[in-house]
Amino acid sequence: MSIGSIARTVGRLALGGTLIFTGVSHLTVAREEFQAQVPSWVPVDPDLVVVLSGVAEVGLGAALVALPRCKVPVGWATGAFFVGIFPGNIAQYVEGKDGFGLDTDQARLTRLFFQPVLVAWALWSTEAWKTWREGRRNS
Repeated sequence: MSIGSIARTVGRLALGGTLIFTGVSHLTVAREEFQAQVPSWVPVDPDLVVVLSGVAEVGLGAALVALPRCKVPVGWATGAFFVGIFPGNIAQYVEGKDGFGLDTDQARLTRLFFQPVLVAWALWSTEAWKTWREGRRNS
């Protein structure tokens, strides 16, 4: 196993654990905090959105940890999930909603720059991006 492979595995497991923790938090202790991130224009009950996203996070996190042979599609799904929830982060900034210590416009704006990092982390740690690039090269 190369250093890069070990780093990716550690990164995948860390991301999986983080998603499981965050998903459980959605469903339990931080449920109200997560509701602050649901855009006001979403025509669904904010609590339902939080519950569904929490279930999705637990599922994706568990798949990242427990299904290493499926890591590429799970990586794409995780990256897509992070893209899909990004409007909530933008809405939190635009609407000036507090949550998770993000109680200033600067803090909420800074957070927006971390979402692409999460997408990159998902695609890198699962080799999804690498597999896609190699497939294009071999076509």
